[in-house]
Amino acid sequence: MKPLAELDHLDLDPTAKTQVAALIQSLLDQTERDAALLQSKDALIKAKDFKIEALTHEVAYYRRLRFSVKSEALSPLQRDVFEETWNTDVSAIEAELEQLQDHEPGETVVKPKRPRAGRQPLPAHLPRIEHRHEPESCACGKCGQDLVKIGEDVTEQLDVEPAKFTVHRHIRPQYACKNCETITAAPIPPAVIDGGMAAVGLLTWVMISKYQDHLPLYRLEQIAARENVILSRSTLAEWVGRVGVALQPLMDRLIWHLLQGNTLHADESVPRRRTGGETPPCSYAAQEMRVGPSESPYRRRLQTTYCCDV
Repeated sequence: MKPLAELDHLDLDPTAKTQVAALIQSLLDQTERDAALLQSKDALIKAKDFKIEALTHEVAYYRRLRFSVKSEALSPLQRDVFEETWNTDVSAIEAELEQLQDHEPGETVVKPKRPRAGRQPLPAHLPRIEHRHEPESCACGKCGQDLVKIGEDVTEQLDVEPAKFTVHRHIRPQYACKNCETITAAPIPPAVIDGGMAAVGLLTWVMISKYQDHLPLYRLEQIAARENVILSRSTLAEWVGRVGVALQPLMDRLIWHLLQGNTLHADESVPRRRTGGETPPCSYAAQEMRVGPSESPYRRRLQTTYCCDV
């Protein structure tokens, strides 16, 4: 059917016929534009549906690797190696799925968001920095009356301040006595390393990072370099050695207190031992040391037991 051709058979004056023809032509153009728009949206929906399906299968694959039965899952050693990567990939895929489903056009069914587990409250001893967000106006946007505070919504976010280097300047004014011709100044503050540039806080950060967080010295060197602070590995190693010597009296005293008891027990987790190309399934080593008076027959008797498959 051609609407414009049918107008010639109607008994209309030329002006009305021209107006009707222009109206019909505009409607036809609008219909073509709407059809093209619907076609593009259908293609976009199909592409997003395909991507959602692919991501859903990928999430199912990672979950099957992690939570499937033992015959289909990886060995414990392999699972430990890739567990962090799995968690990261699964979280990223789920976030991408949520973004696709939230912004998806058309009438595609959107799945409800997965309820998340309850979050543990943040530690109370951490300092709080408050940011208050007030409305742009304290008057009602409809009637203009003053708003009355009835409560407040409080949400907390955990933040961290990376390694921040500061410089302590120790200024010791010198005073002279004209009569006695002497100079007086405050004594130099005591330091762990005499004449060194490392303050107590820096030495503590180096020792905790190396022995508690297991960061090698070259990584500490890189962390300091990001702040344009030059700390060579040889300097860091020298500090570690000098701090160890400074802490030797504390360690000796701790050993003395431990040796005052009758029996000393230790249960410490150890890395898996590799012997002959094979890794034995040892989980931990239990140690028992008999201590006590020098005349005791059990003094310094050491027994080590490796417990496997625990």
